[in-house]
Amino acid sequence: MTQNTAQRMTVVVTGASGRTGSRVAQAAETAGLTVRAASRAQGFDWHDGSTWADVLRGADAAYLVYPSDVGAPDAAGAVGRLAREAVALGVRRLVLLSSRGEERALPTEEALRASGADWTVVRAAWFAQNFSEGPLVEGLRQSGELVFAGGEVQEPFVDLRDVADVVVKTLTEGDRYVGKALEVSGPRLLTFREAVAEIGRAAGRELTYTPVPAHRYGEQLAGFGVPPEEVAFLVELFESLLDGRNAYLSDGVRQVLGREPRDFAEFAKESAGAGVWKA
Repeated sequence: MTQNTAQRMTVVVTGASGRTGSRVAQAAETAGLTVRAASRAQGFDWHDGSTWADVLRGADAAYLVYPSDVGAPDAAGAVGRLAREAVALGVRRLVLLSSRGEERALPTEEALRASGADWTVVRAAWFAQNFSEGPLVEGLRQSGELVFAGGEVQEPFVDLRDVADVVVKTLTEGDRYVGKALEVSGPRLLTFREAVAEIGRAAGRELTYTPVPAHRYGEQLAGFGVPPEEVAFLVELFESLLDGRNAYLSDGVRQVLGREPRDFAEFAKESAGAGVWKA
């Protein structure tokens, strides 16, 4: 796609104020695309179909990220309905963020495929930024300890900037990635314990990791005010997804971007420099 063509392309970015959507929006703007932010602040609500048409109408493409998880019980229905509405409004090019290794995500992916859209699925491994944004960061920052249900499994933590770059590249390469599921990961495997140790070295602090059973971590989430049905879903998700099934590397970043993915150490150094884990 030429730069002029990209500049004429309008992409709807759902979750535009969130962890992935904000980075997709930034990468899309850098690539010359016109970004139409879709979040509750802009009047878009995944749970209210009456808010969809206004944000979709007149766009060329859309990035879809479903809260709170692509494998949530209501995700397939909502993504399928939105995708069909998008196609009916002329927005055929849709990219869905999915989760690598998550069997519960497969119905949502199938709902997208069945919509008639020109679809691409980007399946991401565990985000590096989960350590710097969201519920995990507070324990590291305040007490110097990460208590989590990750056991001693290895994960190829992927930088969200790489995920965003892959999403935008799939949108600006014409039909090259239509009908494909791309799997992205970081360049090496780390346990949660090793990841926390790298963060500690970068931050200049003694940080520790304490693995706990998923149900105990669920009790912590409940204490933070997470609704019971969401806690139950997340406990089941962690029990299955964090069983070692993702202890392998994927070449999606290199395949799409022609370069190696960012290393976890780079993420840790930059985030520590920004004071993310400063006590």
